[in-house]
Amino acid sequence: MSLESLKIGILSRNPRCYSTRRLREAALANGHQVKVLDTLKFGIFVEPKSPHLTFRGKNLSEYDAIIPRIGTSVTFYGTAVVRQFEQMGVFCLNSSAAIGISRDKLRSMQVLSRHDIGIAQTAFVSRKEDVLPAIEQVGGAPVIIKLIEGTQGVGVILADSNKIAEAIVETLQSTKQNVLIQKFVAESRGRDIRAFVVGDRVVAAMRRRAQGQEFRSNVHRGGTTEAVRLDEAYERTAVRAAQIMGLRVAGVDMLEGKDGPVIMEVNSSPGLEGIEAACEMDIAGEIIRYLAEHIRFGDLDLRQRLSFARGYAVSEFTVTANSKLDGIPLTQSGLKERGIIVMSINRNGQHFPAPTGDDELHHGDKLLCYGPKTTLQDYLPLLTQRKRRKLAAKKRVG
Repeated sequence: MSLESLKIGILSRNPRCYSTRRLREAALANGHQVKVLDTLKFGIFVEPKSPHLTFRGKNLSEYDAIIPRIGTSVTFYGTAVVRQFEQMGVFCLNSSAAIGISRDKLRSMQVLSRHDIGIAQTAFVSRKEDVLPAIEQVGGAPVIIKLIEGTQGVGVILADSNKIAEAIVETLQSTKQNVLIQKFVAESRGRDIRAFVVGDRVVAAMRRRAQGQEFRSNVHRGGTTEAVRLDEAYERTAVRAAQIMGLRVAGVDMLEGKDGPVIMEVNSSPGLEGIEAACEMDIAGEIIRYLAEHIRFGDLDLRQRLSFARGYAVSEFTVTANSKLDGIPLTQSGLKERGIIVMSINRNGQHFPAPTGDDELHHGDKLLCYGPKTTLQDYLPLLTQRKRRKLAAKKRVG
């Protein structure tokens, strides 16, 4: 661990709130300088080769790292401030892009949906005549109706019948509200799991239980908490969800479905009060120590870096049955000789980074590669072939 003292800024509108206060205390306890900065008091100035910020109308001093604690009411301006810090080369614990995705419940579900990870069936429609079919398609009542930008359980409604659900959705849509329709996981009614992810591990987890007839388990709505030890499936799902969203620190909310974890939300500014009390852990300290250990790595945007390498690309392809790659070691694949670097192998959801030459390739492996486009395209199926394979897979499932 680096013993170097860092200058850390915490973006927060309320220096007295528990999470902000605990992060400040942990930073000081670990020997760092720290200041709480009101997100709305920045000025953003975009100039060629010189992006910069002002704070309270004065030039901002230099910071080594930023911890964003962006409230939902200031998401747009807050992510713009974080993005400006990124352009200035300042390490941001969670990126502006990841925060933006996490704040849009539909977008976050869309991002997660392409991966083999448990999520609640979700529908989003705009036409009145599509509402009832959408409710039926996610399994019918009871269903959860959720505002896309709600938080802490606000804007989350349980509808017990299709007609009531239809009426609620139409009413909210008439007021220009964007709403999601989600399958209700009955076996998890009134309780959920909050896993607190820092980096590539779950540092703490708690089970939240609703009180009385309330189905929402949020602590802000009177829910109770207890520490819980997650099994491997829940821990792996939480870490994977945070990584897919691009979040270094996240609160992953999961329901305990009959087939395993069901992700409901991935929070980019998870509160510390409930989980520190339930687990009796210094989670703020875990965050600060992680920041100090990983600050040197920063953020690498492959799209920006690789745009200058003409004719090269990063792509992913799947090893198909009976292909020349199936069942042979990486050293004999011929990929390296053709200028293709295999950066990782995804095998049934397990990742093998920086694979060695002795690693054997198997049917179904997904290879993340970097190399010449003209060579990579030999391994990439035509779009029509991809569509045919997906259609065939759906027919097999049906």
